[in-house]
Amino acid sequence: MNETALIDIFPRLYHVTDGGAWPSVRTQGLLSTSALLDLYGVQGPARSAFESERRSTGMILKGDGLPDVLLRDQSPMSEKALIGCLDGMTPCEWYRSLNAKVFFWTSTRRLQRLLKAKAGRDVAQLVLTIDTRSLVTAHLDRVLLSGMNTGSTIRRPLPRGPSTFLPVAGFPYEERRRTRSPSDALVELVVEGAVPDIMDHLIAVDEIGPDRRVEIWRQPVSDVGSRP
Repeated sequence: MNETALIDIFPRLYHVTDGGAWPSVRTQGLLSTSALLDLYGVQGPARSAFESERRSTGMILKGDGLPDVLLRDQSPMSEKALIGCLDGMTPCEWYRSLNAKVFFWTSTRRLQRLLKAKAGRDVAQLVLTIDTRSLVTAHLDRVLLSGMNTGSTIRRPLPRGPSTFLPVAGFPYEERRRTRSPSDALVELVVEGAVPDIMDHLIAVDEIGPDRRVEIWRQPVSDVGSRP
């Protein structure tokens, strides 16, 4: 796949996080779990529970002068299923790999599936709509692609390992597209580390709850068409 095809086929990306995360997003951008642990000074054995092990419940990070941040649970991951589908990595290595990335869905179909899932449908969630061209142009050297929901082992867990995330140029989209819909041929786009400048790439931010949708932020009209 090349950068132009990626942008043309998937012009928008979507990120979902906790409904109370907007203050952190505005000030810090989107940070991976590992980047958040660095920012909040979490080290030693306490860090392992956040970064190298399955989080069965959400965990809150607190820091002086910093907003509280919720690290979401990893309930869609089964340790037993993960061991069975991993190749070339240990579970600890897999969790560290996931926690070093910021994740974006490539389609509204996948987004809606997440919003309606049992774990999230009864709580407020923040949905960020991102301009793919802007994000990819700024961070191409740290962009990787995946053909699966890497944070889930529900139902039929797909094999995964060191080659699950591939650079744009190495991702076999056309081959996968022969037998899959676009949203199944390319499921996730990730950025390694963090996207501190996410405000530069945002189109819209909405808070979606069980019985309401609230518009939080919209790209100023003057910015439309001004991005590369």
